[in-house]
Amino acid sequence: MDQNSNRQVLIFIFFTLILSYPCSGQQMKTENFSLFNPVPKANMREMETDRPDVTESPYTVDAGHIQFETDVVRFIKEKDEIVQTNTLLINQMNLKIGLTNNTAIQIGFQSYGKMHEKELDSDTEEITSGHGDLTFRLKQNLIGNNKGDFALAVLPYIKLPISKYDRESRFEGGVIVPMSYKFAGEWKLGLQVEVDRLKDKDQPAMHTEFLQTLTISHPLTKHVDWIAETYYTYDFKAHHFSNFLNAAIQVEIFNDFKLDAGLNYGLQDSADKHFFFGASYRL
Repeated sequence: MDQNSNRQVLIFIFFTLILSYPCSGQQMKTENFSLFNPVPKANMREMETDRPDVTESPYTVDAGHIQFETDVVRFIKEKDEIVQTNTLLINQMNLKIGLTNNTAIQIGFQSYGKMHEKELDSDTEEITSGHGDLTFRLKQNLIGNNKGDFALAVLPYIKLPISKYDRESRFEGGVIVPMSYKFAGEWKLGLQVEVDRLKDKDQPAMHTEFLQTLTISHPLTKHVDWIAETYYTYDFKAHHFSNFLNAAIQVEIFNDFKLDAGLNYGLQDSADKHFFFGASYRL
């Protein structure tokens, strides 16, 4: 059953990738910008990042430009009835490359992770470390990349299980649909729906998970934004909800360079708790 399910996810993601290209092709006829014909600096859109909140941005990197985003440091606490896990991640990076005016490819890689697992009934401990998984994502903006207050994109992804620190890593994939709406007074509302095929915790089996987010942001000062977010996940196999409250700030240090810090706090005892510091830079 798991092999069939994984095959179905692969096919679904593949066709999502293929179907997104006609939209970009239509845009290229009028825009004429590409990876090898970059958008001039003066015509570039305002820098948008997929971090620090869980909700992705529906805006793509301008054609011919590169944007680097990373969790410089992230600490994750997890606990269930069997195992308590603490994970330290260093440079959880996302390299974004603008292919056309509305299409961008993203390459994610975890440079270093250290995982400390402790079995609660026996106090047995295990520590593993090394590089993490490799992820490929394709963001296709469908509405509002260049004008208007509303924007929508589709973002399919696959994750290749090459992790050294997480020995239970498996092939995973999914499709993300991020949206945003800009209100008067510089208020911004974000929404995201997502369907993923993920590995079960503490066993090699797989499950399907649904995620929905809601985020709101507003500038504190000219160069500082605050972000508040809530989201939930639903595991269709275990019939289990997990709820999260998130908060972060993002500071523009100089043009095209931002730093951020925040937390993703799971409300249930079994839900993950994340604490992070990150950065984003555009070329």
